[in-house]
Amino acid sequence: MNEQDRKRIAWHYLAADEAAARLEASFNDGLAENEVLSRRAIHGENRITPKPGKGPLQRFALQFVQPLILVLLAAGVVTAALGEWVDSGVIFGVTLINALIGFIQEGRAESALATLAHSVPSEVTVLRGGCKQRLASTALVPGDVVLLAAGDKVPADLRLFRAKDLQAIESALTGESTAVAKHGEALPADTLLADRGNMAYAGTVMISGQGAGVVVDTGDRTETGRISRLIAETPDLTTPLTRRVTAFSNWLLIAIGVLAALTFAVGIWRGESAFAMFMAAVALAVGAIPEGLPAAMTITLAIGVSRMARRRAIIRKLPAVETLGSTTVICSDKTGTLTENQMTVREIHAGGNRTVVSGSGYSPTGKVGEGESIAGALRECLLAGALCNDAGLNRVNRHWEVVGDPTEGALLVVARKAGLDERTLQRLFPRLDEIPFDSTRQYMATLHEIEGQRIAYYKGAFEQLLPRSQSMLDANGQSVPVRRAEIEVAARAMAAQGLRVLAIARLAAGPALTLEAMGAESGLQFVGLVGMIDPPRPKAIAAVRTCHAAGITVKMITGDHAVTALSIARQLGIARAGETALNGRELAALDDEGLRGVVRSVNVFARVEPEQKLRLVRALQANGEVVAMTGDGVNDAPALKQAHIGIAMGLGGTEVAKDAADMVLTDDDFASIEAAIEEGRGVFDNLVKFITWTLPTNFGEGLVIVAAIVAGATLPITPLQILWINMTTAVFLGLMLAFEPIEHNVMHRPPRPPGAPILDTALVWRIVLVSVLLLAGSFGLFLRELAQGESLAEARTVAVNVFVVVEAMYLFNCRSLTRSALGIGLFSNPAVWYGVLTMAVLQALLTYVPLMNRLFATAPIGLHQWLEIFAVGVLAYLVVGIDKQWRARH
Repeated sequence: MNEQDRKRIAWHYLAADEAAARLEASFNDGLAENEVLSRRAIHGENRITPKPGKGPLQRFALQFVQPLILVLLAAGVVTAALGEWVDSGVIFGVTLINALIGFIQEGRAESALATLAHSVPSEVTVLRGGCKQRLASTALVPGDVVLLAAGDKVPADLRLFRAKDLQAIESALTGESTAVAKHGEALPADTLLADRGNMAYAGTVMISGQGAGVVVDTGDRTETGRISRLIAETPDLTTPLTRRVTAFSNWLLIAIGVLAALTFAVGIWRGESAFAMFMAAVALAVGAIPEGLPAAMTITLAIGVSRMARRRAIIRKLPAVETLGSTTVICSDKTGTLTENQMTVREIHAGGNRTVVSGSGYSPTGKVGEGESIAGALRECLLAGALCNDAGLNRVNRHWEVVGDPTEGALLVVARKAGLDERTLQRLFPRLDEIPFDSTRQYMATLHEIEGQRIAYYKGAFEQLLPRSQSMLDANGQSVPVRRAEIEVAARAMAAQGLRVLAIARLAAGPALTLEAMGAESGLQFVGLVGMIDPPRPKAIAAVRTCHAAGITVKMITGDHAVTALSIARQLGIARAGETALNGRELAALDDEGLRGVVRSVNVFARVEPEQKLRLVRALQANGEVVAMTGDGVNDAPALKQAHIGIAMGLGGTEVAKDAADMVLTDDDFASIEAAIEEGRGVFDNLVKFITWTLPTNFGEGLVIVAAIVAGATLPITPLQILWINMTTAVFLGLMLAFEPIEHNVMHRPPRPPGAPILDTALVWRIVLVSVLLLAGSFGLFLRELAQGESLAEARTVAVNVFVVVEAMYLFNCRSLTRSALGIGLFSNPAVWYGVLTMAVLQALLTYVPLMNRLFATAPIGLHQWLEIFAVGVLAYLVVGIDKQWRARH
């Protein structure tokens, strides 16, 4: 059979014998060694091909491919060509520091595919040439016969042909939180991945039973390999921040180019020399470029990363900090993200009574009922659940863990809540015999001797055990005729709540009870129903509510059943009463346009496969949403990478999910996303504050130069003085805004529209206003000093200090873009005061130290000149404050 034919086969649809025939394999003997060599030459080793990552040099070079950085590099080259070595050195230094910061913060290469390669186990039991062998899993080829047992990790995709009590945990691949029973029977062609009980997929784990299967796919062709291809084919998206900064930088380039050309043209028109005007244009460009912006943006994001780490969110990629603050939709996996990923008994129906169980997860804290005694049918139900059980419950490092089937683990936990320790029970009433769980029987039975009587306990589907029951235990433990209608109503009520329903029954027949009698078709005594579910995380309900208040839609995308998903979604507030879920089969029937319409209104998607998660994320993005995707399994990885921000679970998440994500939650709690969103919005606010603060300086410097050229006057500030102003104030004043506390109303406003510019009309007006104030103050005092007979160096020193003092006063205005400095607290950000004091010392050095006077062409100035400078600063502060108040009222 050729490769193309093999790819088209739905292996779960074929009978096991037919699958073996297609693969030319033998269930009894396996493959011959020469056939193995031939097939390995065709298919290669059973490993997933890792995608080559970017080398360190390439990653470092990419730090410079940003419009603003390219402009700075061009300015550095021009100034170096003109012999202005100090100027060019400062510019190149700024760009290098910025690149180093970005390189360090984002230097971790994408390793999702390499991690997938390690998900294949090292050894596996294979039947070859009629003999069992232990081989490296990489040696498998299609047609190999693999033998499976409890605890084995599946090495390749297998079509099972034998399964005895075989169960697998497939949550990492499908999102299904409970164990999946395996069998060898053929299934319909349209059976969803999560329902293919006759298949065992690479990377999943067997937790009970034994079985055997024939390898149908290896390496890149497995379901896990297919997911790795989805990851590799998913492009790295630009984030809202990078898009806005790019648009802003392009707009800035145009503005600088126009101003520089205007300056040159006006100078030439006035009769100035071309060289002098070219130098003036370079000075204007150096002044208009906000050299500190790239570094400030990176450092502000890095501070946000540090703050988020303290709130249990680890950022892997810097832009993710701001992206989270712009998120409009969160697509969340259910199992292990919104829920505990720990099955929990919620209620028990025994003896005609409904008993509610409190507590959550595997910790045996909580109560069975509200103080009533644990007796009669209720006690017998708990006793049976603990004894008819193959799981174990252990406390490891202050956490409770279940070894085995999570459903059986939940029965052990509820028994302990009632004071019944399974280890004590097993010593008192040891297991004498058993009927293991089988997917055909759909029940398990164990035999025990209790008080001289042999009793068999049954646990399984109520559809199987109820018809076989002739009597039932009442609340007092007495045998009464079985009330089938009452039990069926209780079972349907549990199922409607999304609970998984297990029935408990028993058979008591004196000391002569045998295994054969245990398998009889009738004569059981019905004990009770147990309803369990993987419960929502305790803080997730409040977190979802907060997200809704912040204008963020939360959608659940899960591989679990629709009824269970809807029940959890309603408890969380994701879905309202009356809303329905869309399942994977319905989703597959929609084209892309239809899906775009559906995702606007549907909030719960169940039985969803990996490619469909990817389609859902892309549909939301096509609708203009900024999408965050949370998840923990291999099946979530492609969607995590496709989303604007992927959020993985740090404790329960697979390494594949973590490496595909932009952010990892260290506590696996959906509620931590709320804190991360708050921090993300705060970071973006602080970036906008910095930009609003820094641009008036650059525009003001440009306007001063243009005004001087138009007026035919000497330049009030030199290019080197401009660089001094830009770099020192950016570091010691502007960067202090990165430490601003988050404003109180940040989670009570909607997300920023994805297409919104960084600066709105009001902020653009404020930048123009302050730029004009800087032009008037600096150029006005410069001309005044010259008119009074002061030297050019003194006049320029006054102009330089006007810029710095106005920036310092304006800094307090920018601590909040809508409220006054007094309204947010003068000392709520001590860093601002440290920065202002440091800047005052630096300006004193620039003004009065002879070495600085020689380097920067400055000169000492007197007290009356300082009074004039501070008067301009106070005036600028008051004008901006009045503008803020006026806008707040209108």
